[in-house]
Amino acid sequence: MSCFQGLFFCPEAASLLLHNFCIYHISPPGHELGAAALSPEDPVPSVDDLTDQILEVLNYFRLGAVMGMGVMAGAYILTLFAMKYKERILGLILVSPLCRAPSWTEWFHNKVMSNLLYFYGMCELLKEYLLFRYFSKEVRGSAEVPESDIVQACRRLLDERQSINVLRFLQALDRRPDISEGLKTLRCRTLIFVGENSPFHSEALHITSKLDGRCSALVEVQACGSMVTEEQPLAMLIPMEYFVMGYGLYRPVKISGSPRSPLSCIAPELLSPQNMGLKLKPIKTRLSTQR
Repeated sequence: MSCFQGLFFCPEAASLLLHNFCIYHISPPGHELGAAALSPEDPVPSVDDLTDQILEVLNYFRLGAVMGMGVMAGAYILTLFAMKYKERILGLILVSPLCRAPSWTEWFHNKVMSNLLYFYGMCELLKEYLLFRYFSKEVRGSAEVPESDIVQACRRLLDERQSINVLRFLQALDRRPDISEGLKTLRCRTLIFVGENSPFHSEALHITSKLDGRCSALVEVQACGSMVTEEQPLAMLIPMEYFVMGYGLYRPVKISGSPRSPLSCIAPELLSPQNMGLKLKPIKTRLSTQR
């Protein structure tokens, strides 16, 4: 949820996305609202397991081909899904995506975070590690400048997470393989956003270099960290509008009021978090321990 609230609660984004799409939000196992702690005896899911769970969700709701949007680790898993199940993906919108195995620097930081989670839970030092990955220093604040509202909101959401659940997700991502070569097989249109201050900026450039330039585009957002959806959602609107228009999916709506007030054409009940797909009841899925 912390990756998408800024985008979906932005009025201009609401007029673009909610008029034309039914939104399904998929959380990693144990990250849904009110999730209980996972059992230590449960096997750590692989990224392939997480990818196959997306297929279970699509089949459960009887969805065919979909448009995927993911941020960082979610972008990696959606990309892997598009490589495995090409017929189920119309296009991808990836924000600060990953595609390579963890570098030594990322591996080291992940080990530090794993130890913090194991021994101290969601402590302040761990939250600082995560916020550094998510946001630019402009919104993280300093001794002289207070944290922005989006960073404070993210801190509150991190406090609600079960430490063991976050640890297991981190362990799964720490074992991810390099999927760079598989990117050459992707034929769906792909739109990539990345903040120029994101620790994963080089990853986005690498992914772009591997994709077919005829059906992919990169948007670099200035003065922004990894979560472009939170820090600079307005910077995403025009590229996304042109992207979905290429599918014939976006129909411009007639706005009777101010052109800066697209909410005038949206029923108020559609703006509740439930109707926006931000609080879907989680679907129980099983992880196979056999290979």
